[in-house]
Amino acid sequence: MLEEYLPFIGLLIFGNIENLILASQGEVKKRNVLSLSIVSIIIVIAWFILGTILTEEAIKYSNYINFIGGLAIFLLGIQSVVEVMKSKKAVKEKEN
Repeated sequence: MLEEYLPFIGLLIFGNIENLILASQGEVKKRNVLSLSIVSIIIVIAWFILGTILTEEAIKYSNYINFIGGLAIFLLGIQSVVEVMKSKKAVKEKEN
């Protein structure tokens, strides 16, 4: 059974990292932690259900899915770093 998911192992690992990146973006923007947690859990459960149901169909496109998912994770990571840098710069400007 686990063999079915091996083509997606990168997305399974990096998808969790993406979830952490999105949570950190919400924290930087001072969003409600409880609502971020609830939305995050709902999204993880939804992806789990979709992944379980659609794995056989998605296997045909696993290379494309991995590329697009990896690219999205990479871009979200860059966006997160840029947002943090802007936030830190704004805090420093307030201090001066």
